[in-house]
Amino acid sequence: MLVAAPARSWLDGFHRMLIAAFVILGIAVLLGSLLAVLHLRAAETATPTAALAVLHALIALGGFTCLLAALRGPPRGLETGTAEFGAIAAVLIALAALLGGGFVALRLLKRRIVSSLIGIHATLAVAGFVVLAAYLFAG
Repeated sequence: MLVAAPARSWLDGFHRMLIAAFVILGIAVLLGSLLAVLHLRAAETATPTAALAVLHALIALGGFTCLLAALRGPPRGLETGTAEFGAIAAVLIALAALLGGGFVALRLLKRRIVSSLIGIHATLAVAGFVVLAAYLFAG
């Protein structure tokens, strides 16, 4: 007996975009963790390679763009109370991105990035990623 496949709706595209944002931002989080470890292990004069930092930034911005595109879709999480988690995740990740832009300015000025700023950047980014995970999986 043949069973018809369920009809695809326009909601699927937004859900796929949300999953893409989660995966891409997950890769950025892992790469950022590597950068933080390299920074903390480096001597005073050595810093992690700029190419790795640029790759981290580009991947994170790509994931953030996917998240913003996914948030343009229909609301989700109304039944579970997580409807605003997408916006909260976007704000936290945007703040982390702004701080990351400050790192670029420090690099251009040939100044070493302070470890406490890296900690704040990481806290914002990981908090945004965790809230995004709750939005994706509970919503």
